Amino acid sequence: MHPRHTPARLLVAVITATLVLLTAPAAHAQIEDYASYQGESRCAPKAKPGTQVLGRWIVRTQGGAFGGISRPCSSSVSEHEEGRAFDWTLDAARTKDRQTAAAFLALVRGPDKAGNTDAKARRMGIMYIIWNDHIYKSYDREFAKQDYLSGSCRRTSSCSKTLRHRDHLHISLSRAGARGRTSWYDGRLD
Repeated sequence: MHPRHTPARLLVAVITATLVLLTAPAAHAQIEDYASYQGESRCAPKAKPGTQVLGRWIVRTQGGAFGGISRPCSSSVSEHEEGRAFDWTLDAARTKDRQTAAAFLALVRGPDKAGNTDAKARRMGIMYIIWNDHIYKSYDREFAKQDYLSGSCRRTSSCSKTLRHRDHLHISLSRAGARGRTSWYDGRLD
């Protein structure tokens, strides 16, 4: 037997190859496209697993408080009623909270090592974010900041802090993101 092919060397080679395969990026390594708009289609308010994991991760890594996922069924249209939207409690009147929100938006909208824009947001399955009179939609202008006014308000000055999303960020997920079936959730739903 050739010295390079000893059983011990072959075993090391097999173990090394196995470890490479086990630690390689998951099949979801390909980044997701921007989430299309997927409005509420039925009332199923039980919190989806991806929604829960992402909400907890944001509070743990960014601060603030978890404002909840599910809402009772009503005539309004909301991803909360499908368990795929959550509120992250921050106060736009507080400098520190505005900085926290800005840092989070920069984090999820930043590029990855391959240069993919809005990389974390796409991998998390974020469909849109509403915060402080603005909305960031994946399906319209790829998360570009746009003015926002709730359909329940005629003008900003007559809107409550909550309807203006000045006391929380509203984060809606695609159905795949809410189920934890996008690449960011790989290994996080165990």
